[in-house]
Amino acid sequence: MRAMLLDAPGRPLRLAEIPPGAPGAGQILVRVAACGVCRTDLHICDGDLAFIRSPIIPGHEIVGRVARLGQGVAGFAEGQRVGVPWLGWTCGRCSYCTSGRENLCDAARFTGYQIDGGYAELAVADARYCFPLPDAYGDAEAAPLLCAGLIGYRSLLAAGDAKRLGIYGFGAAAHIVCQVAVWQGREVYAFTRAGDESAQAFARQLGARWVGDSAARPPEALDAAILFAPVGALVPSALRAVVKGGTVVCAGIHMSDIPSFPYEILWGERRIVSVANLTRRDGVEFLALAPRVPVRTEVETFGLGEANAALARVREGRINGAAVLVTDR
Repeated sequence: MRAMLLDAPGRPLRLAEIPPGAPGAGQILVRVAACGVCRTDLHICDGDLAFIRSPIIPGHEIVGRVARLGQGVAGFAEGQRVGVPWLGWTCGRCSYCTSGRENLCDAARFTGYQIDGGYAELAVADARYCFPLPDAYGDAEAAPLLCAGLIGYRSLLAAGDAKRLGIYGFGAAAHIVCQVAVWQGREVYAFTRAGDESAQAFARQLGARWVGDSAARPPEALDAAILFAPVGALVPSALRAVVKGGTVVCAGIHMSDIPSFPYEILWGERRIVSVANLTRRDGVEFLALAPRVPVRTEVETFGLGEANAALARVREGRINGAAVLVTDR
């Protein structure tokens, strides 16, 4: 099969022909149709996250069809369309797993990081962490739901019932969360990089009440803010923008260092929380919700061999919505 391999951080991915994996007990072999290109892939490729194995096939927003079932797999059939997300395996025994918080499992393994991912024609996945996908979405359109959508949904839950919601960084996750928040009757305040008129216009198109640069103060105090931009310096800015009792949600798996800030902008029972990975409950709930909104994903597609170009576009912030690799070209 064709696959894009990362040999070491900072190196371009290389296209190679390698043998496909075989599904073991509890696993399924997925014939990949599409795989989203996520900012977390950049953190892995650029070395922001510890490099764990070499080579690795990145990609954790996988859409494909079941090619083969491993021993003991129930609930899936060959030919069925499935999605494979970032959280790829957990122990199932620890206190986190047994309390519905498997996203915090210390032994967790992640798709496209410790487990070969979807920048390939075939991928092996743990059936426990595969989801049936709504028929309302094509393969490429469904891919961003599996990380941008799921992490965005978990971040929105962490923001509580905030009426006025700030979103810092208007990329793949933000463009999905904005639609859900507007559908829920919230007011969205979108913060982008200075001068990014394309992202600002995109946010307005999706229903944002106000759009401005990330350093700007919104016209009204926010009840909560979600930071998708991995920029620690935005945390103090967001704290200054939220009301007393407000919440700042840090949604990324990696963020640059948060600078020191005066206690007075945290005082008043403001709080900072992080979001880690996803739970299967998040997946079930969000994939049922998305067609009801309905969430519409904006995607730009690239061939599998164009993965480096797609990553570069994401790194430069030149994608409105999400980049997606497709295997049929």
